[in-house]
Amino acid sequence: MLDIKFIRENVKQVKEAVKNKNIKVDIDSLLSLDERRRALQMKVDSLRASRNELAQAGKGSKPTIEQIAKGKKIKEEVVEMEKEFTKVEVDYLEMLEKVPNVMHPDVPIGQDDNDNREVEIVGAPPQFKFEAKDHLQLGKDLDLLDFETAAKVSGSGFFYVKNELVFLELALIQYTFDKLATKGFKPFITPDIARSFAMKGTGYNPRGNEDQIYEIAGEDSSLIATAEITLGSYLANQVIDEQKLPIKYVGLSHCFRKESGAYGKESRGLYRVHQFSKVEMFLFSTPEQSNDLLEEMKNIEKEIYIELGIPFRVLDICSGDLGSPAYKKYDLEAWMPMKNDWGEITSCSNCTDYQARRLNIKYKNRNGASNFLHTLNGTAITTSRTPLAILENYQQADGSVLIPEVLQKYMPGNMKKISAKL
Repeated sequence: MLDIKFIRENVKQVKEAVKNKNIKVDIDSLLSLDERRRALQMKVDSLRASRNELAQAGKGSKPTIEQIAKGKKIKEEVVEMEKEFTKVEVDYLEMLEKVPNVMHPDVPIGQDDNDNREVEIVGAPPQFKFEAKDHLQLGKDLDLLDFETAAKVSGSGFFYVKNELVFLELALIQYTFDKLATKGFKPFITPDIARSFAMKGTGYNPRGNEDQIYEIAGEDSSLIATAEITLGSYLANQVIDEQKLPIKYVGLSHCFRKESGAYGKESRGLYRVHQFSKVEMFLFSTPEQSNDLLEEMKNIEKEIYIELGIPFRVLDICSGDLGSPAYKKYDLEAWMPMKNDWGEITSCSNCTDYQARRLNIKYKNRNGASNFLHTLNGTAITTSRTPLAILENYQQADGSVLIPEVLQKYMPGNMKKISAKL
């Protein structure tokens, strides 16, 4: 969340962020609640001080009838005032949590993903001299994917991964961890369940309007949608020495998403599913480091997909597609023959102190002063869309699929190709 003091001092900037991110929250009403809350707090403090003065004055002697009556009245007033303060405080915090992060000055202003700004294109879409297949047909022909049985066992939007594609997914994970380990990232395999404080702290509201999170009935917890939640909450309520920053984590987790309202051709197959695995980067930094670290994270994602040999483009995400926590965000979109278009494959965001303030993660500078640090997150690979892009872009005229060269050493027998079963 944003600091209320920052909101008071930067009303115009915050209102612009609310408007341009298409977030529904009334900043004037929030500030009115803030004023009322502070006024009530002052009254409560004043009444408590009067009660203490009265108690001190009556020490060593029997209180008079007037003192007893006055003390009783003050006590009743404090109780009533505290009730009113609590009600205002609840409304105030609920509204404060809805206020989005402000935006980097360079963020494009726009309504939705149609207004994202293309930064660069790396690689060229393949020009097939044969009738190309989508990954669903390739998965069926090569006995790699089974959506039909998964639908019977688990429901639509789930899938079985089989045979060589299992090894390909494991190769992707090992390749990515190896790469990030050389770049100073500490490896994790995280829990797939998080409590509400972690969900809300990173900006995922299990009971929000989007309703994309699988809640666990009767529990204060949910299935995670990304390891951003578990990695970001790892240092909750801690104070980090500035000299240890930046801290770089990379985590593997399963991810669960309802994907409510997902329709259309792009939702077919692996592109939009309810469960997948993901390798996620998460960074903790000083405010001075975070802008450069976002660029570093973007370049790591580019490096991965250049080495995988998948054509992609980089997008600077516009205000309306940015989301509440992000200050600035980049997406990488891979070329997907199924769509005959680009499709999102990774993203990375600088959330400044928005998540850290919710999770109470601070750093102590050289002068001993503590303040909230900055957090950044970025996807390295997923086991849904990354294999999709490999299957469709590396398909051959004989129906086989080549294995990207950088992954071959992780495959059994240095496998170079997935061929049709006899």
